Amino acid sequence: MTKRRANNEGSIRERADGRFEVRITQGVDFATGQPKRLSRYAPTKPEAVKLLQKLSYQYATKPQSFQDMTLGNWLDLCLEVYMNNNLKQSTYNSYESYIRVHFKPALGDIQLRDLHPRMLQQFYNYKMEEEKLAPKTVINLNLFLHKALSHAMAEGLIQSNPAEAVSLSRGQKPQIDVLKREEQAALIRGSYQFRYGVFVRLVLFTGLRLGELLGLRWEDIDFTHNMLYVKRALNRLNKKKRPTDPNETTTEIVIQTPKSENSVRSIPLLPNLANELWQWKAVQARDRAQMGDAYVESGIVTAPDGRYIEPRTFSDYYHQILQGCGLQHFTFHALRHTFATRALEQGMDSKTLSVLLGHYSVSFTLDTYAHILDSQKIDSMGLMADLLNLPDTEIQPNAYSIIVSPKSDGSFYFSAPDFPSVTHVGIDYISGIQCMKDKLSEEILMSLIIPLPMPIEQIPMQAGDILVQVLI
Repeated sequence: MTKRRANNEGSIRERADGRFEVRITQGVDFATGQPKRLSRYAPTKPEAVKLLQKLSYQYATKPQSFQDMTLGNWLDLCLEVYMNNNLKQSTYNSYESYIRVHFKPALGDIQLRDLHPRMLQQFYNYKMEEEKLAPKTVINLNLFLHKALSHAMAEGLIQSNPAEAVSLSRGQKPQIDVLKREEQAALIRGSYQFRYGVFVRLVLFTGLRLGELLGLRWEDIDFTHNMLYVKRALNRLNKKKRPTDPNETTTEIVIQTPKSENSVRSIPLLPNLANELWQWKAVQARDRAQMGDAYVESGIVTAPDGRYIEPRTFSDYYHQILQGCGLQHFTFHALRHTFATRALEQGMDSKTLSVLLGHYSVSFTLDTYAHILDSQKIDSMGLMADLLNLPDTEIQPNAYSIIVSPKSDGSFYFSAPDFPSVTHVGIDYISGIQCMKDKLSEEILMSLIIPLPMPIEQIPMQAGDILVQVLI
């Protein structure tokens, strides 16, 4: 049964499965030139009516001219029209969440032409100070917004890009987790007791990301030259189009190109690791024989039925291995950091490490692992000690003169020919000499140029004066 709505607002139709289909005309189908119908589903008729009203309102309130464009409308349009075809699904999901979770609730109704830098700066300040978003997250929000507003400038909707004028802090560099050498050794030894231990060892000696590991196929391994090729990554992501059926899952397993162009790379395998991967093929052969026709051919890191393992499931296996080895919690990414740390400690140059890790620049690698380079710098400077190679020498003291002049009142006047400003008056001869020695020692420590002692024969003396020399 189909119920028609007035003014071409849409229709509701009951399906054979008991659900209600809501249809509304929205836009043009460029393939046919005919009006394009949008379909959504609801479990009951009252919910279908509410859904139809919501869709009709959304369509009716869409801006009829670009002059009325709000930021929320523009971001939706820009994502679908300008960005969608050029984005990986993971990036699309990030941008969609930026719009839905952050921009629309706070700034979605602002007219595009009324958006200005101070408003954005206050918005970002709130996100960091009140919502405690990480500085990197806020920077990513603004990078996306800047890109979207650049398209708005190209269409002539705005004269300048307000996202250019904001000032954002990069924050403190996050602390990275690295296994100590003894922890790494314990993990390697214990991993042999677990089905997927070979892949923990593989990451410890290649630095693969989790998605890159799970996306590996046998065609990516060259056993002749012991070389591993990173060509794809496996992740569970939100679907680009959110399902309208409440019974349909909102996520899916996606195999796509790695994180960046630099992430597509080749990594030499240690011979022992190559042999262990070859032995894993025998494990898969046993799985195939046991499962028979139910076995599914996929990649290298597989469940007993041959299917790919998704990241969350493999992370659970990994933490079971950690517990079995008696180790504390380390994220899986800590294995990648451990590989990089050991590589630098063993003397690998930063350029080679950057290529192996798939970083976009050597400077990023150096910045990430600067704490390791500090210890390397200390060790390297120690090597410079051999160049100095000076024999041990002792500093020889100088003999400085002190003139003791008796006074009529029974006291003594002490002076030093080499340091005219150093004098002393006292009634005790022995303590006076010690006081002068202390003063001369302090004077020598404070002097930029230490004078050589004056020869005794050149020292002017009066009748009754006593000459004493002290070693300093």
